Amino acid sequence: MRVVTVCGMGFGTSLMLLMDIQAIAKKHGFKVEGEATDLGSAKGKPCDFMVASSEIASELKGEPIEVVGIDNLLDKQEIENRVMPVIMRLAEKGVN
Repeated sequence: MRVVTVCGMGFGTSLMLLMDIQAIAKKHGFKVEGEATDLGSAKGKPCDFMVASSEIASELKGEPIEVVGIDNLLDKQEIENRVMPVIMRLAEKGVN
């Protein structure tokens, strides 16, 4: 499955978030590919879901896929709690 992580500039926070999501998914036996990008480039990117800070996630409303908002981007447990249900739902639908 494919995730797009989004932050203001598309470098630091979104890349850190992508690496965290990939590590969490791997821990649970899933492989997640992805791309870290900025808000302006995120819209319309092909992916199965998007993850961003709660503030940026609100800017992505209207995207045709699920957007997960994270309140504390340094809290790996929050990231896991919010992202794993999405990964599990997608896996149940047969999304690899």
